[in-house]
Formats: sequence, C-alpha cells, structure tokens
Amino acid sequence: MIKVGDTLPATTLMEFSEVEGNGCSLGPNPVDVAKAAAGKTIALFALPGAFTPTCSAKHIPSYVGLFNELKSSGVDEIWCVSVNDAFVMGAWARDQKTDGKIRLLADGSADFAKAAGLTLDLSARGMGLRSNRYSMLIKDGKVATLNVEAAGKFEVSDAATMLAQVKA
Repeated sequence: MIKVGDTLPATTLMEFSEVEGNGCSLGPNPVDVAKAAAGKTIALFALPGAFTPTCSAKHIPSYVGLFNELKSSGVDEIWCVSVNDAFVMGAWARDQKTDGKIRLLADGSADFAKAAGLTLDLSARGMGLRSNRYSMLIKDGKVATLNVEAAGKFEVSDAATMLAQVKA
C-alpha cells in the first residue's frame, strides 16, 4: 500500500470536459497523474463509486462545502478519484455541482487504485474491483498524509479531517 513519502503512481486518469478549451477537447481527456500533480498541493479523496449513497450524500458534499477554506489554506486542487468511466464521472460532477471546485477523475480500469494498493473487492455486491475510501494530501506529487477508511466507515477521509491536516 502507498504510504506517506511515496510518489503517486505513474498512471493516467480520465476527466470529462464539458467545454472545449485549454488543450482539452469536449468529452473524456487523459490526465497524466505525475504531470498534473507536479508543483501543486492537492487534496485527493477516493471512493468506491459515483452515485453511491455515502459518496453522494456525504463525501463529495464535504469537499464542496469546505472548498473555500481548503483553497485559502494552500490547496491548489481537489481531486476525487473513483473506479468509474469518465462519462459517469462527468454526469456525477454535474449532479453534485462540483464545477470549478473538484476535479472528478475516472480510474476506469482501477489502474491507480491497484498501483496505490488501495483496492476494494465489491464483487459480492455486483460492483467488481473498486477503490477503497481514503484521502491523501499530495505535495508536489508525493503523499504528505494518508487517511484510509476501515470497511464500511466514513470517519477520516472527509474534508474536515483534510482541512485540519492542511492547516497542521
């Protein structure tokens, strides 16, 4: 499992763009994790799936709600990573009104989750291999803090915990 001090996995995530511009075409666009994280402070949180109850009702809203405080405390970007395709993540971003606040990044084949050692097998629930629920503070591509949730819990990967860690 990835740990504090490690570099983020050298993988590519996908991001759905609603508008064309800044070198991005409309629709899914690749995001090279190493390049996107270079020189930035990123609050990254990952979760099992888009449109799932805890993720939609608590996880994303906690980061949307504390967006201004996270930014004013030094966070350059907030990333949400989930094992879904970019089209689903784009629809979820619209549903959760994250535009301009959180980048919803698709880990469609779970490559990032596997490389980080943070997978969750939900095959018994018909969801296949997913990402564990966690958060990490990233500084210039390296893990500064890591908060991995126990199975079925939502206690340490929320935005309030992240904000406390950013301010520490």
